[in-house]
Amino acid sequence: MNRLRLAQQTEFDANAATLTEVNGVECLCDPMGALYAPALGLLVVSDLHLEKGAAFARRGRLLPPYDTGATLKILDAVINRYNPSIVISLGDNFHDQPGSSLMPDAYRVMIENMAQGREWIWITGNHDPEGVDNLPGTVAESLLFGGLTFRHEPSRGVAAGEVAGHLHPAATVRRREKAVRRPCFATDGTRLLMPSFGVMSGGLNLTHAAFKGLFAKERLVAHMMSRDRVYAVAYANLSG
Repeated sequence: MNRLRLAQQTEFDANAATLTEVNGVECLCDPMGALYAPALGLLVVSDLHLEKGAAFARRGRLLPPYDTGATLKILDAVINRYNPSIVISLGDNFHDQPGSSLMPDAYRVMIENMAQGREWIWITGNHDPEGVDNLPGTVAESLLFGGLTFRHEPSRGVAAGEVAGHLHPAATVRRREKAVRRPCFATDGTRLLMPSFGVMSGGLNLTHAAFKGLFAKERLVAHMMSRDRVYAVAYANLSG
């Protein structure tokens, strides 16, 4: 699935996203990996992991240094699609704490342009607990807004209206003899976990023990990101 190529398409199929509700708030699960709440004018992304290649290079492991630019181009396309009043980035915005201060100026300008004229909130994550450096917006550990609670790591127990990241949910379905695995939005209508938005981040299968106790499985739906749209699949129809 080439999200960058899809993001660069000039036309968007309105049926590509799936509609869901979280604590009564209608949200669109976009095939690029963003969540949009039309009534709130709010766009949510999670786990950008910007400057991941640079973080690995600082540790002596050389990776292609193009992940930040690719992730920001996809984010820019999604922002242009919905023109939100508010953007929330749900933590692990950068792959390590020095990432935002050492980021090349060209990427800093891209973020500044995207943030112009709208409110931008950086939720802190386990990779960047001190927030961001010299970037527009507000830093917070969590945010309550419009009946939803935004944080990086999901809380244990019932959390009505929680929207979180961290676990990078993915789901697998089997078609005949072929298994298809994709990043997904996971929700039972009470809470929603976001897929990772960064182009160099992986995923954790929704059947993994890390998700135990977070959802009512009889209501759990995986909104799976495909090549050009999102498909809603009931948890009972997923493969392990």
